[in-house]
Amino acid sequence: MTVKIITDSAADLPKELVAQHGIETLPLMVYLDNQEFRDGETMNPKEMFQGMREGKVYKTAQVPLQIFREVFQRHAENGDSCIYVAFSSALSGTYQSAVLAKNEILEDYPDARLEVIDTKCASMGFGLVVLKAAELAAQGKSQEEILEAVRFHALHMEHIFTVDNLEYLYRGGRVSKTAAFIGGLLNIKPVLHVEDGKLIPIEKLRGRRKVLDRMVAIMTERGVSQDQQVIGISHGDDIEAAHSLREMIRERFGCKDFIISQIGGAVGAHSGPGTLALFFLNRLNPAT
Repeated sequence: MTVKIITDSAADLPKELVAQHGIETLPLMVYLDNQEFRDGETMNPKEMFQGMREGKVYKTAQVPLQIFREVFQRHAENGDSCIYVAFSSALSGTYQSAVLAKNEILEDYPDARLEVIDTKCASMGFGLVVLKAAELAAQGKSQEEILEAVRFHALHMEHIFTVDNLEYLYRGGRVSKTAAFIGGLLNIKPVLHVEDGKLIPIEKLRGRRKVLDRMVAIMTERGVSQDQQVIGISHGDDIEAAHSLREMIRERFGCKDFIISQIGGAVGAHSGPGTLALFFLNRLNPAT
């Protein structure tokens, strides 16, 4: 029996890949004033980013507990073996809600084959881990084999990203108000990565081109066998920057396989328009 792969909308996977691999995706919630949107369903990211440019403030919330209960119960009743691959617990309470729902379901269905795993990844870095799980499930791998691969890929997934406006990171408590103000005046762009599931600044550079060059340089320093990987690039309504970064990587490493996606509401509400993120593995297998 094929293992069912469940994830959430913070994976920022293109819809065609989600459909192709049969990945069940649960929505985080996005709010604008009194309006509620389901990320990946009723939320249009492009409209959200335009709204943010106009000064609108969007807020987010985790996948509702009741959605987890309903989905997990359905799979338990069907006797499915399934894995919920979750958004970083350091960035959202979604993982904790999933664990709570799982424990409730196991009280009524003690034989349910349901696993919940915290990737400590975000956006397309998270998405690439989910995609690996779905590919292995399609190959008929066991639940434990898939969990092992998810743990490895999540542990070795690099997230290198920048934002166009520090104001959005300030709102999320990532930088001080003074740093955001000065950064805007001086055209300073931060370069950040994800460490143990959290967003960590690496350095600040002046100008977009220097940031792109630095992102490729970090990929040189940290990556292994880059041309053999699927490289993920996500963007906050800036497809031109995503294409520029792809061409720089293609020229440097000879990479052929890329997935480019627009950042969804769950992540984009905090990172803002103009965000650009790069994802790759820093090791391909335990032997390297």
